[in-house]
Amino acid sequence: MTDSDVVIVGGGITGAAAAVALAGAGARVTLLDRQAPPAPAASGAPLDLRVSAIHAAAAAWLTHLGAWPLVPASHRSPFGSIQVWDAGSRGRIGFDSADLGQPWLGHIVENRALVAALHARLAALPTARLRAPARLEDWRTDEHGVHLRLEDGSHLHARLLVGADGADSPLRLGAGIASHDTPYGQCAVVCNVGTERPHDAIARQRFLATGPLAFLPLADGRSAVVWSTTTDAATRLAALPEAQFAQELEAAFEGRLGAVTTVGERAVLPLRGRLAERYVGPRLALLGDAAHVVHPMAGLGANLGLGDAAQLARIVSDALRAGRDPGAADGLLRYQRTRRAQNLPVVQAIGALHRLFGATAAPLRALRGAGLRLTDHAAPLKRALTAAACGLDDTAFDH
Repeated sequence: MTDSDVVIVGGGITGAAAAVALAGAGARVTLLDRQAPPAPAASGAPLDLRVSAIHAAAAAWLTHLGAWPLVPASHRSPFGSIQVWDAGSRGRIGFDSADLGQPWLGHIVENRALVAALHARLAALPTARLRAPARLEDWRTDEHGVHLRLEDGSHLHARLLVGADGADSPLRLGAGIASHDTPYGQCAVVCNVGTERPHDAIARQRFLATGPLAFLPLADGRSAVVWSTTTDAATRLAALPEAQFAQELEAAFEGRLGAVTTVGERAVLPLRGRLAERYVGPRLALLGDAAHVVHPMAGLGANLGLGDAAQLARIVSDALRAGRDPGAADGLLRYQRTRRAQNLPVVQAIGALHRLFGATAAPLRALRGAGLRLTDHAAPLKRALTAAACGLDDTAFDH
């Protein structure tokens, strides 16, 4: 039987970041994942379809962990401003990092490259252990800790079990933690495209009646497209010939970057919202999508998960330094209280935005257009929203 202070299930961005943070603080950490970690990203290698917007505060924390510098510059693209406009009204708003004296609002990062960097950093930490590919078969808790049995028959023991195992988290289900689902009735068509005009390190999003359409800047000069729309429309768009898809995409985006000149592989991803009733159970903590799933319109999903990882790592590390049990209920409840207070307003705001921009009634269209214009000219409010876009209001990343 292998003893650890913490066993983390799920080796994606959130789980791997939590493992690096904990092992970097001296905790004995075992990270389990069903898949072998991706190979380190090579400069100039083709970019994957899955990208995340990592805001400035999260990037600073990842730099503190030693992982961010391991992501090749060719796989992360900074953006200094965000432009948003509404197809159903004259409303528009823009955010610029210069308003806060910051160089960037964030970066668009290839998920695979960030995960590879985190795993490379983890491999250099002496108190960390990776088991991948590995599958958790069963687990139980008692007053002494958590006892885990893997599919290969091996056993682990830890004082805390962490679930970073995704939206359909088996750990959340196994702990009997209910969740509230929000059916968006949408899918996202994702692809990387070349355009006639450069993106100029600007993230752009247009709200259409069927859902938001985002063009996110990539380091190779292309843009990552996330086109949220109805399930039927997404299926149709993904099946179109490349030239016809490019024409429809260009029209939906009002030609803001000129003609769409190249279209890469397309994929369709179902969208839904989910919020766990609790983030914790006996000797169990949930992170990231296992605790909350939000619509991609705000680009905050990965950042919320990284905030969870940072907060839990701080609480567990403090407990270990003080000689306390890292799986004790008081520490877990403190994690739940602080992260729910930070995450819940964001989850609710994204849900409200989804409903507002999906409304087709003329009075609501006029109201949201006026609201966007007024906010764009209200300096204090706009500054606060820009700080939120940078992640400067999330205290989990303080270090």
